[in-house]
Amino acid sequence: MTNEEIRLQKALSIAGIASRRKAEEMMLAGRVKVNGKVVRELGTRIDPTRDSVMVDGRPVQLDPERVYLAFHKPKNIISTMSDEYGRPCLADFFQGFERVFNVGRLDSDTSGLILMTNDGELANQLAHPSFGVEKLYVAKVQGKIQRTQLQQLQDGVELEDGLQKADRVHLLDQNAVESLVEIVLHSGKNRIVRRMLEAVGHPVIELTRKSFGPLRLGNLKPGQYRELSKLEVSSLLSAVSKPQN
Repeated sequence: MTNEEIRLQKALSIAGIASRRKAEEMMLAGRVKVNGKVVRELGTRIDPTRDSVMVDGRPVQLDPERVYLAFHKPKNIISTMSDEYGRPCLADFFQGFERVFNVGRLDSDTSGLILMTNDGELANQLAHPSFGVEKLYVAKVQGKIQRTQLQQLQDGVELEDGLQKADRVHLLDQNAVESLVEIVLHSGKNRIVRRMLEAVGHPVIELTRKSFGPLRLGNLKPGQYRELSKLEVSSLLSAVSKPQN
């Protein structure tokens, strides 16, 4: 036993998963696993920063030092925590937080959802293509896009870095001069949505990321952030629990 170890039911309570009494009931009912094994012994002690805990089959984060924030990045903000040219960047919005950083990037012209955290392990997993984390974008593009071009985006378009495919594409609205398209993909390559749409003849006018894995942008306005709920954090942990490939 180390100095960092505390009773499991206390760890669950501190993390806001359940009251201590409720946590004990969950343990006795066999609903709690530690490092893959069901734990019913109420005297069980864990290290919240190291041990893997699941409740009802869902991973939970018990480390109270972890920070998870959903942020609506405005346009013309650089997706870094520092910029050598002094341009506005993410750090300008998170002065009160220590060591938080962004998971992935959105280019300067793109707005939308970015996850900010100090959980390096989760960040690396979410960014890795083997976990297949989906991102949903809404793009306003030039011209009246055709069904054949929507299908082409799903079948694949040849770019300078190879064949790129969207997971799903849906036409939301259009008129004679522009179209509104929803596009879902798991690639994290630089400016991938803009490059794909331009390749089929419809350059992007505006682009917003609406979701990242299980997270949704919701009603967040540009420049606003919110703390993730326990369920959202659990959903993120679940999203990277099993690689897709």
